[in-house]
Amino acid sequence: MIPTALAALLLLAPPVGGVTQVAPGIHLLPGTFAPGTQPDGNTIILQAPAGLIVVDTGRHAAHAQAIVEYARNVKRPVAAIVNTHWHLDHVGGNAALRDAFKGVKVFASGALHDARSGFLATYRKQLEDLLASTTDDARRDVFQTDVRLIDQGARLEPDVVVTAAGPRTIAGLRLDVGLEKDAVTAADVWLFEPKSRVLIAGDLVTLPAPFLDTAQPAAWKSSLDRLASVDFAVLVPGHGRPMTRADFERYRNAFTRLLARAAGSPKDECIAGWLDDLGPLVPEADHPFARTLMDYYVELLKKKV
Repeated sequence: MIPTALAALLLLAPPVGGVTQVAPGIHLLPGTFAPGTQPDGNTIILQAPAGLIVVDTGRHAAHAQAIVEYARNVKRPVAAIVNTHWHLDHVGGNAALRDAFKGVKVFASGALHDARSGFLATYRKQLEDLLASTTDDARRDVFQTDVRLIDQGARLEPDVVVTAAGPRTIAGLRLDVGLEKDAVTAADVWLFEPKSRVLIAGDLVTLPAPFLDTAQPAAWKSSLDRLASVDFAVLVPGHGRPMTRADFERYRNAFTRLLARAAGSPKDECIAGWLDDLGPLVPEADHPFARTLMDYYVELLKKKV
């Protein structure tokens, strides 16, 4: 997530524990929102014959270091990285993992290349302006973190560009790879591991809000419909806890209804409807945080539908 207006920078949400098993051979390092900072996306780590496959690498140095430590603890190298999309909270650790594991290959769409001269260039200028006008050291650190990531440039980009959906062997592990065009970003990659029936969705599914900064809402809805056709048992979102199929269907229906409401209903009704539709997927304690996020994102959505 990269809020253009930086409205979410100082929001709070509780961190979500350490590395947990999603299925045999598949582990999750949850992303977090921390006080006064930007988020890290979820990282999924798969055991493969040639080493570990890391799906998304977070934003902050501590998140990348947690991946390195996990690899050291299980005594296996990171052989490959898959980025589901180019947002900084999913590619920010790429350079650190390249340094820690020589020869690691990064797989992703080619969308980051264009984003570097488009969205990210604009975002960097916003950050420069904020740094020039901000004296608070904590907030300056937040802005400088993203400037440093953007300035890593080509070290964040893929070695292997995913241009089409289909089966692919990565680090010796056979996976089904999906590619969605103009949904959350210009090109979003998802993975399905057929033996465990785990679907890794990236930001095509996010809680407690859909991150709409670079999204095309109608195409995003179509992507969710395609995900529904995958025979998964567990779906790991880009942000939030793993979902059952029933959870995902609740999310998909809530997203469809949100788009319909945004076309004509007041913002408050859109936010209330989103939370009502999601029900237990967003615990009551998280509603204030979700409402703050949705206040920004519904405003943005109304300009897109």
